Amino acid sequence: MISKSNEFTRRILHLPAIRPCESVSLSTLLTSLIKLAHSICSFKSKTFFTNKKNATVSINLIETLIVFLEEIRNTNPTTSEPSTFLCLSELHFVFQKVLFLLEDCSRADARLWMLMKSEKASAHFRELMRATAIALDVLDLVGGGDDDEVQELVDLVKKQALRAKFDVGKDDRRAVRTVLRIIDQFEWGIAPQSNDLKRVLGYLGIATWNECNDEVKLLEGETEREYETSQKRDVQFLASLKAFLIFCRCTVFVDTNDNLVVQQQFAGSDQTIATSLKSDDFRCPITLEIMADPVTISTGHTYDRSSISKWFGSGNRTCPITGEKLVCVDLVPNLALKRLIKQFYCRGNGTAVAAHDLTITKSCGVVISSLAAEQATKQLANFLVFMLLSGTSDERNKAAYEIRLLTKTSVFNRSCLVEADAIPPLLSQLISVNPASQENAMAGLLNLSKHSKGKKVIVENGGLARIVDTLNNGLKIEARQHAAGALFYLASVEDYRKKIGRITDTVPGLMGLLRGRTVSGKKNALAAILGLLMHPENHWRVLSAGLVPYLVKNILSEYSVEREDDLVTDSLAVLATLAEKLDGAMAVLSAGVLPVILDIITSASKSRAAGEYCVSLLLSLCVNGGADVVRLLVRNSPLMAALYSLLADGSTRSSKKAGSLIGILHAFNEKSRFSSSSAAAIGQEQFVRVW
Repeated sequence: MISKSNEFTRRILHLPAIRPCESVSLSTLLTSLIKLAHSICSFKSKTFFTNKKNATVSINLIETLIVFLEEIRNTNPTTSEPSTFLCLSELHFVFQKVLFLLEDCSRADARLWMLMKSEKASAHFRELMRATAIALDVLDLVGGGDDDEVQELVDLVKKQALRAKFDVGKDDRRAVRTVLRIIDQFEWGIAPQSNDLKRVLGYLGIATWNECNDEVKLLEGETEREYETSQKRDVQFLASLKAFLIFCRCTVFVDTNDNLVVQQQFAGSDQTIATSLKSDDFRCPITLEIMADPVTISTGHTYDRSSISKWFGSGNRTCPITGEKLVCVDLVPNLALKRLIKQFYCRGNGTAVAAHDLTITKSCGVVISSLAAEQATKQLANFLVFMLLSGTSDERNKAAYEIRLLTKTSVFNRSCLVEADAIPPLLSQLISVNPASQENAMAGLLNLSKHSKGKKVIVENGGLARIVDTLNNGLKIEARQHAAGALFYLASVEDYRKKIGRITDTVPGLMGLLRGRTVSGKKNALAAILGLLMHPENHWRVLSAGLVPYLVKNILSEYSVEREDDLVTDSLAVLATLAEKLDGAMAVLSAGVLPVILDIITSASKSRAAGEYCVSLLLSLCVNGGADVVRLLVRNSPLMAALYSLLADGSTRSSKKAGSLIGILHAFNEKSRFSSSSAAAIGQEQFVRVW
């Protein structure tokens, strides 16, 4: 009868209790109720990170009630008044909720969220203890032994339950105010003091990187569930708390295995830079106002973007300071100065950050769910780039790892790190002799290569050659796999796929990864090759590298043991692309893959994607291979049924290709019949003439 909690599906502070069935006997109900009470009392040995007093009072009250419940059970009740069963059922219902609430208060991965929800948790404790008192107040005591003693015990519990305030503790309130102040600082672009971060983490007992990361994961799950609700009430707040924890994870903990140690180098170094500058260095020479978006022109002088744009827009083509005539009026963002203005001048002088920096960003098609999260991410990006540039070897490795995590799924995080110039130091880290550092840097670059501007920055900083070198000589297979993945995303740009193909070691490196043992490496290599084949010049490169025989061998080995997996499908996709050109079609035909392609397309167990690639491949082979290929296909009777199935149920593209292939096969049949009938007629006519 005790409802088991499932902390992997139940949301924090959601208390889904179940009322006992009315058909349950009183003795069974009492036994379950006592067992539930003992489960609650077992929390006395656990640590409560928030709501300690409320949890302790509730446990003590329920522990006192165990004596009363056992007294009732010892009377061996067989019959009772309906009110007795009703009150005990209500206690069972309340105790389930108390058990859920205690689980939440003691969860090691929900400390911050429970702290910020202290008011709601306290309200739950208050309501549940009041409900307990009400249930006891109307309980009809029958057959309870010494009624006076039992009644005295019950009255004591009722009074304590009603008298206890169940308010948020002073320490909890103080910690909540600190967190809210830090979030407010994030919103204004102000970096929080490290002591404040340490104070919150210390109060919650978050002493390691892993504990902090567990908190982040829980908030991610809560955010996803909250986003699915109709009101989405806590989405922004959850995003702010998550950003707070990620900021702590990256700046407070030296590495992923360390305890609470605060990074001091970042603040100290930038403070030194800032003190060497005067406020005039932050002012635009045109407006004499603090620059919101400093940009540099070809003379090397820096202006605010809006001011210099108006200057050029008025027809001026000279430098406002030197009067020098400008050949080029391109504006280059001065990110270093912008960073200093935001982090130090605005903080020290109480000046608000420019309005455009306080709006919720909608770049890259993603709306950031809270202003604090946006600003915290921007500050964090600057911090991580600084650690990449000036940190120790271990600090650079950790910074690369944090960038890897931040850029894995978030488009906005990628944008912030690209704007913070994270790519050049990550490229430099690819030559590290530390395998972990190289892998983390390459993984981060893979994620940043998904960003449109990130692609451009990688190429402009000579990243293609370094990524190809990692592809061939990476210290770990994971780094080589990430390199192939990055090449796939970079190859989405026409000019870049041309440049990648012209690097001598690109195709051999991808072939080497294909011949390896890891499935991920093979899939990334095939994806990169498929991207490179979008440029015609790369066809002969992959053909001369022996790609077709390898793919045919791979398909034969994988499909022969009925393991049509993603590798087979990806191999078919590459072959279909190669066969679109004459030399590729000839290479595919000479490799002897046609019989297995026919087996796959006519198989009832084939995947939809595999069938579509097969029909595309067969169509290209017919067009480029001529009548000999068509003749072989016509002889395969199950093929026509498979083609008609694709024509009816396939995608628009595959249906069109299936229709084209059916047309070719029908035309060949008609031509063959006409030729046969003509030959027969000619033969018969000659016989008559001779006779």
